[in-house]
Amino acid sequence: MRRRAFHLGTGALGLAAGLAVFVIGTQVFPYHSVNHDEAVYLQQAAMLLEGQLNLWPPMTDGFRPWFFVEDGERLYPKYSPVPAALFALGQLVGGYRVALVGIAAANVVLVVAVVAESFDRPTGLVAGLFVLASPLFLVDSSVFLPYAPTTLLNLLFAYGYLRADRTRDRRWAIAGGSALVLAVFSRPYTALLFAIPFVGHALWTLSVDWPDALGRQATFAVAGLLGVAITLGYNAVMTGSVWLFPYEAFAPADGVGFGHRELLGHGVAYTPALAVRANRVLVELFFTEWIAGGLLGASLAAVGLAHAIRARRSPRVGVLVGLVVSVLVGNLYFWGNLNVLGDLDRAGDGLVSALGPYYHFDLLLPTAAFAAVGAVWAGRGLSRWLRGRLNEPQTRVALGVVLVVSGAVVGTVTAAALDERVERNMAATATYEDAYEPFEGGPPDHSIVLVPDPYGDWLNHPFQPLRNEPGFDGRAVYALDDHPFAVVEAFPDRRAYRFVYRGRWAPTAGSPEEARLQRIREVAGSTVHLGTSVGIPTGAVGVTARVTTEEGSVYYVAPNVSERLDLDLAIGEEQVHVDGDLRPVGDERLPIDGRDDVRVTIFVDYGGGGGFAYRLDLPVAVADGQVRALTPRIERCRNPRACGGEAAYVPESTPEGVFVRTELAAGPPDR
Repeated sequence: MRRRAFHLGTGALGLAAGLAVFVIGTQVFPYHSVNHDEAVYLQQAAMLLEGQLNLWPPMTDGFRPWFFVEDGERLYPKYSPVPAALFALGQLVGGYRVALVGIAAANVVLVVAVVAESFDRPTGLVAGLFVLASPLFLVDSSVFLPYAPTTLLNLLFAYGYLRADRTRDRRWAIAGGSALVLAVFSRPYTALLFAIPFVGHALWTLSVDWPDALGRQATFAVAGLLGVAITLGYNAVMTGSVWLFPYEAFAPADGVGFGHRELLGHGVAYTPALAVRANRVLVELFFTEWIAGGLLGASLAAVGLAHAIRARRSPRVGVLVGLVVSVLVGNLYFWGNLNVLGDLDRAGDGLVSALGPYYHFDLLLPTAAFAAVGAVWAGRGLSRWLRGRLNEPQTRVALGVVLVVSGAVVGTVTAAALDERVERNMAATATYEDAYEPFEGGPPDHSIVLVPDPYGDWLNHPFQPLRNEPGFDGRAVYALDDHPFAVVEAFPDRRAYRFVYRGRWAPTAGSPEEARLQRIREVAGSTVHLGTSVGIPTGAVGVTARVTTEEGSVYYVAPNVSERLDLDLAIGEEQVHVDGDLRPVGDERLPIDGRDDVRVTIFVDYGGGGGFAYRLDLPVAVADGQVRALTPRIERCRNPRACGGEAAYVPESTPEGVFVRTELAAGPPDR
């Protein structure tokens, strides 16, 4: 009966974990999190499902996803394929999020199993409940990042090791060793930190009775070496050298170790003192805000740890103590723990504010184990004390009251911490919902969508949902809006669109406010004309304009303009000419040569330094007596200096009297 109750309880905790992660994933992270690495793993998962380790875009410029290495004409991710492969398995049985549900459920079940192997079944169940209630587990298990998947592999290894140690059954050693192979391949340094205490225990077993321990410990040793061999082999396939990791090929100074660390231009002198300072903040956050009960849970774990040490239990318990040490000390050596904090001197800054200290994810196991030890020890002690003073019914009532009150206190603290994390992430999600509204129901069929690059020349950074299929043959193909003619030429049979938004990209601050998909058309002829009308609201005291190419600029004024200004921009083989309501100031000649953006900036002056600007950027290509042009980018800016990609003109939300109407057409020969 007790065994059945244990299994039912374990299953219930696993189901609860899967359900919680499904709800959080779909409601809090439907467009993914503020950590753009999610797109890397999902892109990689899609590649694996197509049997690809590399991407082969029609051109590398404009198609490079975030954290992909460019090597000639191919692109490959800097990360190991193991987490992506686990996500891909979910897609095979119903969707990528199915993998998150399964991983979360399995992690909780394995925590119960590992702690039960180390202590007893009630302690295992309490440990599983502790993990399930921890914000770090719930949040990071709900996103497509590698920490929960790698912990799954580590826990499988731990359970196989402990079962093999207890039963002397080498089959468990083989099962645990297989998980160790994948854990090492997935995240070698994380696997090393997790395995160190087990290595210590293995050496102890060999010293006590090496004939008995040699076979199973040799199995784990071979598994670890096999994981290393597979990792090095993967390096050889991807980078051409067994010793060069894709991670290092992407950024040679990014990785473990002290000294100069650098990633994409962001570099620091990572000293031991800086490591201690950063990790002190992270560990404090872990124990106060990201585990069940916060400080109460941490205090309970401290009590449990003290009790376990005093009780001098099996050396297997020492493995969990060792995990605390190896995870805490090992993370000092990795400068990523500094990066998740953003500005070290600003509270609540960086990715840690939304996703927690995720490099310490494996610390959940020993923390939950010792918190459970403390809770069970305290509960049993209280039960004995009450039975010495009350009859059995009264004891049960008293224990029930204590359980309800303590559960309510811990639950309140945990709910408050989780609510704060969810609220922060929901703020970003609300912004994403506005930003991706043009893609509601999916992108336009058979389209090519040009996207901006607020963070540099990367796809999916930040636009994670806008990912290409591995063969660049999906319903939509996405490319950066840096080389529009080359992209359009590469996909001549697709309709072109431009994704633009209004406001700087700062999702947690509620920006951008709105977005649109702008249809792009191409015209060609000996001359191209852009007819433009813009609204001049009541109260304007003057209108000036500037037309610019790479060859120079011409300034204009608009005398006696009210309500609207009309102009015609004529681009010929050698120069640009302006007609309409504008009058040039000085020399009107404006040459053009090759591929260029012809920029028209119209400033509407309200006097006293007030006003706003319209800006139109017209992509133009001149060659062999022919002029080609694409639909212009259009912005409405607070002033000309505020233009530059984050002030898109969205017709549905413009103030009264503000509008832009354009007509692009091929025209007659140059006048």
